[in-house]
Amino acid sequence: QFELVESGGGLVQPGGSITLSCVANGFSLDNYAIGWFRQAPGQEREAVVCLSGSGRSTDYVPSVEGRFTVSRDIAKNMVFLQMRSLKSEDTAVYYCTADRVTVEPCTRKREYDYWGRGTQVTVSS
Repeated sequence: QFELVESGGGLVQPGGSITLSCVANGFSLDNYAIGWFRQAPGQEREAVVCLSGSGRSTDYVPSVEGRFTVSRDIAKNMVFLQMRSLKSEDTAVYYCTADRVTVEPCTRKREYDYWGRGTQVTVSS
């Protein structure tokens, strides 16, 4: 069974930090393109960032550039989204995605084969 499982979401104060994790079960993330998406209540889903299969390229949505960092640990079969200087508008359900088709440079607005169920991040005082 191929699945992605996110964790690490929660309540954080504005200006705070949080790191989301995503583990792949049933397949290796090596050479897979990775994406993080988010969806806030009443809004369309938004592509936050992609990481190419080689790890050489990323593409961040401008609203998180400089605040969010995507990374991966192939040995642990995990990907991460480090989120800093959080704002209320970052509140959303965050989804981890993966796809065996990878291009350079990556483009965050694309389709992915595998999706996690999401983890809630709430930024509020």
